[in-house]
Amino acid sequence: MPRIVTYNVHRCVGTDRRLDVGRVAAVLAELKPDIVALQELDVGRRRTGHVDQAHEIASRLDMACHFHAALTVEEERYGDAILTGFPERLVKAAALPGYDRIRALEPRGALWVEVEVAGVPVQIINTHLGLVPREQQAQAACLAGHAWLEHPQCRGPRILLGDFNATATSVVYRTLVAPLEAARRRSPKQSPTSTFPSSFPLLRIDHLFVSREITVLDVFTPFSPLARAASDHLPLVMDFELA
Repeated sequence: MPRIVTYNVHRCVGTDRRLDVGRVAAVLAELKPDIVALQELDVGRRRTGHVDQAHEIASRLDMACHFHAALTVEEERYGDAILTGFPERLVKAAALPGYDRIRALEPRGALWVEVEVAGVPVQIINTHLGLVPREQQAQAACLAGHAWLEHPQCRGPRILLGDFNATATSVVYRTLVAPLEAARRRSPKQSPTSTFPSSFPLLRIDHLFVSREITVLDVFTPFSPLARAASDHLPLVMDFELA
């Protein structure tokens, strides 16, 4: 039974304002995932001690790592990663559209890695959408279109996951449940899935969307003291099988 996790790690700064990459890795280690999608990672940034957080976490979990920098300033990078212990290959890493009327918005991107699960290629796309509704809608439409989910190589089992900064009532959510299905709604269990804020989770803004070839067994958020402290988001976990 494979397990996949999406986790906004808030540059490994916890709710106690303490920077601790090891603590984030420990949260993940407790979950024993096979595939991990991370958002808000710092790589070589002065504010977090010039550490390559993506590869540091991957090393602690004994996983391969693919990182995409949504933002690059000289030697400093900030973005998202996919980690796994399964055979994998990078398919695509690219920027998502912004919103021209507000030029100071943080750049956003997506990362696509093909992961071999029990001999079957599974397409994993990790993303972190913006905060402005029009911006989010353009980004979701891009992900749902020919550049990503409708790309000729994006066939068979597919999982789109990440921090979408949008709830289930949003246009973003409706856009993405057209080509895929919300994993939470496919789960036979009624487990808690709110992820933000970690100290008192009320909002479902981190999501997993799956194709019909994915059989969802459970979707849940851990609520351990460690998870509540390590980031301002809780991880979102899915156990699944391939139909």
